[in-house]
Amino acid sequence: MTPTESPTPPADYRLLLPEGWFRILLDPDQRDSSVDALVERQFRGIDNAPHLKEELRADLRRRAAKAYRGGGIELYLSLQAAGPFTVPASLLVTLAPLRHAEPLPPEDLARVLAEEAEATEEGSGDAGSPVPEIAVEELTAGTAVRVRRLTPQPGGNGPDAPQAAHASVSVEYHLPVPGTTAYLLLTFSTPLEPIADAMAGLFDAIAGSLTWTE
Repeated sequence: MTPTESPTPPADYRLLLPEGWFRILLDPDQRDSSVDALVERQFRGIDNAPHLKEELRADLRRRAAKAYRGGGIELYLSLQAAGPFTVPASLLVTLAPLRHAEPLPPEDLARVLAEEAEATEEGSGDAGSPVPEIAVEELTAGTAVRVRRLTPQPGGNGPDAPQAAHASVSVEYHLPVPGTTAYLLLTFSTPLEPIADAMAGLFDAIAGSLTWTE
């Protein structure tokens, strides 16, 4: 390819996820069937909890519809088990078209995101608020911007509420789509702050597996 030629936009992408992650297609024509399949899987062999089953179905449909309105393509939910518990985590894949005549280099995007984070911190007046970690990294799919955030979450309403407060962990990967001005955004999140580094490592491995397909 000569310097004047642009890469051909990929037809799709491929991701490798650990066993136990379930994909929900967000397109309205496929959304409900994806949600129904997940609900049936979660309640397989359980016939005495119809109310909980319908609550889960309604919640997943709301989440899926909201993600689709924000440009979401796919939503992956972790169903991985650690003993009797399910490891809560999610991955939202979003296509983010940018209003630029030319592609925005990842280095420029990283600078914009850092400036926005700094402005937000100054505007909040809270010097102790977590500052996101922003870096430019090389993945198999190309140069990407990685953003790791720690977002404080409210605790309960009881006397132990201050101790119950916690933070959710998210890792974003902004990947330029070859031959276009769009970015593919991978947003990983988990409420498990105590094992944030381990979960971030898992998220990094999943993002690193992304490849473009023709």
